[in-house]
Amino acid sequence: MSIRFVALDTELVRRLQAGGPDANGQTPERQISPGDGVPCRHCLEPVARGEPFLILAHRPFPAPQPYAEQGPIFLHAEPCVPHEAGADIPKMLASPRYIVRGYGANDRIVYGSGQIVATPEIPFAAASLFEDPRIAYLHVRSASNNCYQCRIDRG
Repeated sequence: MSIRFVALDTELVRRLQAGGPDANGQTPERQISPGDGVPCRHCLEPVARGEPFLILAHRPFPAPQPYAEQGPIFLHAEPCVPHEAGADIPKMLASPRYIVRGYGANDRIVYGSGQIVATPEIPFAAASLFEDPRIAYLHVRSASNNCYQCRIDRG
């Protein structure tokens, strides 16, 4: 089974980069990257040392509901090239492992689908999870902080 790593929608990102409100209704905070641990959820690349970036609250679901987790993410402060969805592991996934979790078409967690996966094994774990017909899409999340990284769709 083929998979695609999917970044945040460019229209949403451009609104946030222009100072639009985040999921909390607040203006994103602007910071300067220390060079480590600042993955942009739009280009799926790390934000380089010295570059400005945004910290903001994001809810990667279409509407609030009990399973619609919300948390902090980073974006380049200036427009960046959108990630082209594909099967290659994005460069920003630089930690040794991540949580990969399945969600149904109703945007709720498919219980029993979440697992901590070594980064190089994410494509294999995703393909295996997609064998479950209840799973519509996957999230890749930080194994240490549960922060949303990106989405995985069937290819």
